Amino acid sequence: QVQLVESGGGLVQAGGSLRLSCAASGSILSINHMGWYRQVPGKQRELVAGISSGGSTNYVDSVKGRFTILKNNAKNTVYLQMNSLKPEDTAVYYCNADLTYYSTSRYPVDLNTWGQGTQVTVSS
Repeated sequence: QVQLVESGGGLVQAGGSLRLSCAASGSILSINHMGWYRQVPGKQRELVAGISSGGSTNYVDSVKGRFTILKNNAKNTVYLQMNSLKPEDTAVYYCNADLTYYSTSRYPVDLNTWGQGTQVTVSS
């Protein structure tokens, strides 16, 4: 009933930029928090950037000053603007949302859900 659809990944040279998008769809009542995580093979998934319903943001130290998380409340969409990309930013990027939606019975249900992931590859 709720789906997160990501887009915007791809291949870019070091120093370049990419913009990821994540749109939440379904019978959404409210979104409490959205974030971007990334994962490389053999490592744990790490939080890259998050944004609360009030607009507060947080970033992992390695991306501060280079990445910006933005949201469009009307579209239930979060973006990750990635500038000055480095080869170590190469990973699968996942969108995560903590939200409340209406079930088929019209009761509010809390949900934490993930997108399918999008590959970001930065060449040196």
